[in-house]
Amino acid sequence: MRLLLLNQVFHPDLQATSQYLSRLAEEMARRGHEVTVLTCRRDYDDPEREYPARETWRGVEIIRVWNTGYGRSSKAGKLVDFASFLVMASLRGIFLPRADVVLALTTPPLISVLGAALSLLWQARFVYWVMDLNPDEAIAVGWLKPDAPLAYALEVASRWSLRCAAKVIVLDRYMRDRLRDKDIPECKIETIPPWAQTGIAFDPAGRGRFREAHGLADKFVVMYAGNHTPCHPLETLIEAAKLLQDEARIQFCFVGGGMEWGRLRAKARYEGRRNMTFLGYQPFTELPGLLSAADVQVVVMGNSFVGIIHPCKVYNFLATERPFIAIGPERSHISDLIRDVALEAVTASFRHGESTALAEEIRRQANLPADSGEKFIWPFSEMEARWGEKALLSKLVSTLEAAADS
Repeated sequence: MRLLLLNQVFHPDLQATSQYLSRLAEEMARRGHEVTVLTCRRDYDDPEREYPARETWRGVEIIRVWNTGYGRSSKAGKLVDFASFLVMASLRGIFLPRADVVLALTTPPLISVLGAALSLLWQARFVYWVMDLNPDEAIAVGWLKPDAPLAYALEVASRWSLRCAAKVIVLDRYMRDRLRDKDIPECKIETIPPWAQTGIAFDPAGRGRFREAHGLADKFVVMYAGNHTPCHPLETLIEAAKLLQDEARIQFCFVGGGMEWGRLRAKARYEGRRNMTFLGYQPFTELPGLLSAADVQVVVMGNSFVGIIHPCKVYNFLATERPFIAIGPERSHISDLIRDVALEAVTASFRHGESTALAEEIRRQANLPADSGEKFIWPFSEMEARWGEKALLSKLVSTLEAAADS
């Protein structure tokens, strides 16, 4: 099978969609399929960093096109970067050899339209891997008004690409329900959640190195690691940190990037918040130690984003067998996971705005016996058949191979 993968980010970019797509591409190539990736030359979070225009990585042919490099510091710059990538990818894509299957993700929004168009041109099968939904996300954030002409045009384009797809892969049942509301036949929809990434496990040595390197050795560390965007509103966590600013032993650590990361860091420095540490994206090889360094991890989801986004960091929390706190709506894939895995006794959940209760829970956990943070709290080995990479990646590969044969 000749497979074309479309996404703005790919190896060695550290974005989550890059990591999942890179792992899929590697596995498809290992199985003997001819895999080509059409992606961007610029790093997503550091546009000054450019990757080679063409290279072969683990049997995968990577073709990278130019786009503007305004970065994620402003909405306008981000939109120009998206648009320029779509234009250049379209111009390059029509000259690629015919593929049997075209797989598109969702970075940038509506790259699925390019995937659908190429599949029609080549009479290939189109598979749409929905990592987030747009223009739904732009409307929920407030960047687009629901009744704006642009929102209507984007919705028409999105639905067209969904209808063109032989198979649509979604991440949870809430995404599936949103697509059904868009009149997408349920027989087209396959629900495959992200997996805990390979090599992620509790790492005591990495925990010690990370904490020592960043001045956290004697702290109770509350960590939010990932994208800092309006989809993951951190006001409740920030307010809890303010309420605990006199608790010298408790340190809040914000790791990653995104539109809100720089703003939050600047504000914390301006206000002199010594109990907040800000670190940029870390190399993937450091991820086990980074996640293990926290005494409690935090996953956040905005109330309006159920079925639109799917924070996948929670699966890595499971793999490291560490406690976590969830902040978000009462019903979401996160609450489903907590219930399905029976984590209610060890996982605290809070609604947005419950900063006082959150601060009290963090204080309670910080006052537990010193060795409690080193204990595994559930055996991930018992869940690997459902949440591990082997099972879920295999299901994804089978979906693509079945599309090629249909």
